[in-house]
Amino acid sequence: MGNGAVTTQGATQTAQWTKKDLLGLRDLTPEEIRLILATAESFREISLRPIKKVPALRGKTIVNLFFEPSTRTRTSFELAAKRLSADIVNIAASSSSLSKGETLLDTVKNLEALKIDIIVIRHAAAGVPHLIARHTGASVINAGDGAHEHPTQALLDLLTIQEKKGRLEGLRVSIIGDIAHSRVARSNIWGLTKLGAAVTVCGPPTLIPPHIEALGAQATYDIGQAIRDADVLMLLRIQHERQEALLVPSLREYRLRYGIDRERITLAKPDVLIMHPGPVNRGVELDSSVADGPHSVILNQVTNGIAVRMAVLYLVAGAAKSEALDDE
Repeated sequence: MGNGAVTTQGATQTAQWTKKDLLGLRDLTPEEIRLILATAESFREISLRPIKKVPALRGKTIVNLFFEPSTRTRTSFELAAKRLSADIVNIAASSSSLSKGETLLDTVKNLEALKIDIIVIRHAAAGVPHLIARHTGASVINAGDGAHEHPTQALLDLLTIQEKKGRLEGLRVSIIGDIAHSRVARSNIWGLTKLGAAVTVCGPPTLIPPHIEALGAQATYDIGQAIRDADVLMLLRIQHERQEALLVPSLREYRLRYGIDRERITLAKPDVLIMHPGPVNRGVELDSSVADGPHSVILNQVTNGIAVRMAVLYLVAGAAKSEALDDE
């Protein structure tokens, strides 16, 4: 990428981004996913510059509207917007008029009246981003809706695997943990399988949703098999906040049966990747010796999250259809 120009290395020859919103990976084509990844690769080097900014979205206004706690995702979107020279406003539900009884749609309509361009939303209820997208002319990006989808997390996971393995097609990925309540698992299953990877999910029977095969994944309760077969191990925490009942006897038992520690990682391939969307519950699903070990790419995921979110903001804003801009 020379002098700040944004290119996608021929990705637009197979796909053009035409969607106003990014609501999930389930409805994207493989070509659209590849376009996002190619655009993210073009943006990745911007974060390595002394001045980490290009004017690609100068004049655009983005609102982070988060109804659940977030560190990585909210901060990543904020940094992505700033590195594209957009104006960004962070709104928490507790400090908005929603706490006074205003409806969510009224809040969105008032934001739209302020002539914003993009709403990035996280909400505990599945489908809220889709509802908002139907009622606003602004672009809507799903930053996580309940246990439904978390598309940008899956995209940064795909980018990290592609960066480290050189490909996605033909790889075997095991997702281990609370699959039933994980939006990250669902988005990753759809994204990985669309790009030719095979996905196995593993965990206690109470945390594996029924008919998981309909999503395109295979299920196993044998942690040894899940580890031995995998090129990538993606660990998930137990989502206590989304469970209506205690679905594992104790964290200690979960750790003994499904946690990845120094001994269990010896079952894996020598070049296995260890991934986790965060936050990591150290000593439960993942021991520190593994989380900080040579196989871990967890911090690479965080870094790639900025590039992916820059790409998504850029594409939904329609900037990819215009001539590339140079640095200031």
